[in-house]
Parts: sequence; C-alpha cells; structure tokens
Amino acid sequence: MGGEPEFSITLEHLDGYAFRLSFDETTIAPLLVDEPPPLGESRGPNPSLLIAAAVANCLTASLLFCLQKARIQPTGLRASARGRLARNDQGRLRLGGIDVTLTLDPGAEGQPRLERCLGLFEDYCVVTESIRQGVPVSVRVMETGGRVLFERT
Repeated sequence: MGGEPEFSITLEHLDGYAFRLSFDETTIAPLLVDEPPPLGESRGPNPSLLIAAAVANCLTASLLFCLQKARIQPTGLRASARGRLARNDQGRLRLGGIDVTLTLDPGAEGQPRLERCLGLFEDYCVVTESIRQGVPVSVRVMETGGRVLFERT
C-alpha cells in the first residue's frame, strides 16, 4: 500500500488538563482542548467530543460527496451527534456509542437518485468505518531528552 496520505498533530500542555492542539503542516489555527470537570474546566472540546465531531463530519461530507456525484444539490444539510459513555468490565469509562443524525432536503428532482447514495455513503467514510472496526494504535511515552519510557505497538 504505500503512498497513502499521512497527517500529524501536536499537543502542547498549557495548564491543568488543557492542551493546545496544532494541526501540523497546515494553516489551521490551533485549538484549545480540555477535559470537563472535575479534571478540567471545559475550556475546549475533549477527546470524546472530537471523535463524535469527526464521525459526524465524515459522514456528512461522505453523503454530500455522493449526492453531488448524483447531481443532487441538497439544502439544509446538517448533522448532529450524541455520544454515550459506558463503563467497561474494569469500571473504566469508554465510548459506548455515537448516534449521528443527518438531515437534508434532496429536493423533488433528487429524490429518485437519493436511494443509491443512502446505500453507499457510510462505506466511504474513513473515520466512521475506522472507529466501527477498531483502530490500531501504537503508544510511545518518551522523556523530553528522548528516552523511551513506554512503548506498545
């Protein structure tokens, strides 16, 4: 497989549980991320919110792409996502599910071509399909000087 796009981000600790999230090699402004109380102060989205936003955005963009290919110009396209936290067998919080609702008006002329997109768009959503199937994650903890303290691949 080689040649697939890559991306990177950088997190810089600010204070408490707040971090500056930078989207490397882009002109996107950094984002403040924070945990909700009692750990943080909710000064920005936390990782669970970012995942829900990514899933909803990816699904919406994927649907829009398919609709445009089918020459359907929807109006009022929007998405909402509701996440649920659940405890695992060890009592630790995990994402228990994300419910996404997409809303649009395909217009009368788009209605006949809509069905095909509804059967396809999820399969092309990189984020949603990755989350659904599980994402391999490698973890490395390093000291500032470069010494590896922990690594799991």
